[in-house]
Amino acid sequence: MQPARKETTRFVCGQCGFASRKWLGRCPDCGAWDSLAEERQVAAARPGRPAATVQPLVAADGGEEGERLVSGIAEMDRVLGGGIVPGSLVLIGGDPGIGKSTLILQLLSSLAARQHQVLYVTGEESVRQIRMRAGRLAIGEREIFVSTENCVEAVVDLARQLRPALLAVDSIQTVFSEAVGSAPGSVTQVREATARLLQLAKSTHLPILLVGHVTKDGAIAGPRVLEHMVDTVLYFEGDRGQVFRILRTVKNRFGSTNEIGVFEMQERGLVGVDNPSALFLAERPVNVPGSVVLPSVEGTRPILVEVQALVSRSSLGTARRTAIGADPQRLALLTAVLEKKLGVTLFDHDIFLNVAGGIRIVEPALDLGVVAALLSSFFEKPIDPATVVCGEVGLAGEVRAVGQMEMRLREAGRLGFGTFLMPESAGRQLTGKAAQGVQVVAVRTVADLAERLFRS
Repeated sequence: MQPARKETTRFVCGQCGFASRKWLGRCPDCGAWDSLAEERQVAAARPGRPAATVQPLVAADGGEEGERLVSGIAEMDRVLGGGIVPGSLVLIGGDPGIGKSTLILQLLSSLAARQHQVLYVTGEESVRQIRMRAGRLAIGEREIFVSTENCVEAVVDLARQLRPALLAVDSIQTVFSEAVGSAPGSVTQVREATARLLQLAKSTHLPILLVGHVTKDGAIAGPRVLEHMVDTVLYFEGDRGQVFRILRTVKNRFGSTNEIGVFEMQERGLVGVDNPSALFLAERPVNVPGSVVLPSVEGTRPILVEVQALVSRSSLGTARRTAIGADPQRLALLTAVLEKKLGVTLFDHDIFLNVAGGIRIVEPALDLGVVAALLSSFFEKPIDPATVVCGEVGLAGEVRAVGQMEMRLREAGRLGFGTFLMPESAGRQLTGKAAQGVQVVAVRTVADLAERLFRS
């Protein structure tokens, strides 16, 4: 006799996953307006749950760090913290056409070349289309198995039968559960399918990679709770008009949350970049106003990037403030600091800021680079191309210390820079520790910075 099936109707918030039995104009959990959508759920009656078990923590099997599944793609292993942890659930998001499916296929190929059997489940493309992409990427390993199944229950059964070393699902928005009556891609379906795959990963120690679509705001589509369910969240960033791609860690229960992997899109797919600093500075203009080099730290890796600024008199009633690769609010704050502390008139000037190479810098160490680039463009005086700057700027115009300055100093010396302008507190500690001939120059305020850079 078939178990009774009961259909229920509820309204689920598309932003946070909050559920209500009646429609509400505003979500009481996250405060979003008009975000609750009707969902119909058909659930089968389930047998009684088995009794819960408990054991001492010291007696539990914690595994060894060396048990990580090394993919062979250095940039991918870096952002994952050294490799893929058995039983982990990894979510990769990115814009359409950015290269998510290409990266997944190359990852599976690298594992298959190491004699690991892998399974690729896709609900968006046919096997023929995947085979054509594999041909363009010169992928032909026999250990890669492909399925176009969309039902999560069937995917779980297939994984239990095949027992692959890795399961990749592309994408989670196309997978549905038979226990839910709503359409694939809905809030309920995405949450239920992820929960089933999470249970599979934890019970069988099978690592699973999920590909997720992103909304127009850049967030992964579906309820926000989706990112809380998985172990690792990676965002694949970049402009399709550029060859560089950035794989950024947003959440990682098994490693650093600040790591990035840098890839270059070539004819045969994505290729990891071993020296991103040299790549980002390869086309840097020399002796041009508005350009300065900043040593940024992403996780455990120092990267030198170029910060560009263009300050020009505005013909509009309200001057424009545009930032690419940086926080626009931070740009407005630093502009106000320069007007107040240095008397620089910027309210009637358009300001455009760009971090070259398509990379986004979120750390406060960017502040001093932005200030230097703005002053250079405003005064029409170029900054010495052998100079790098780094530090946080406060509202009083003071220059504050940032972390890992010695690592930034070594990277600047490795690439041949001769002068490093940094906060006074960090400069006192690093004086005499110059890396490969780099001169450490300490600055206390933005006025000191202007004096050091443009005193001639």
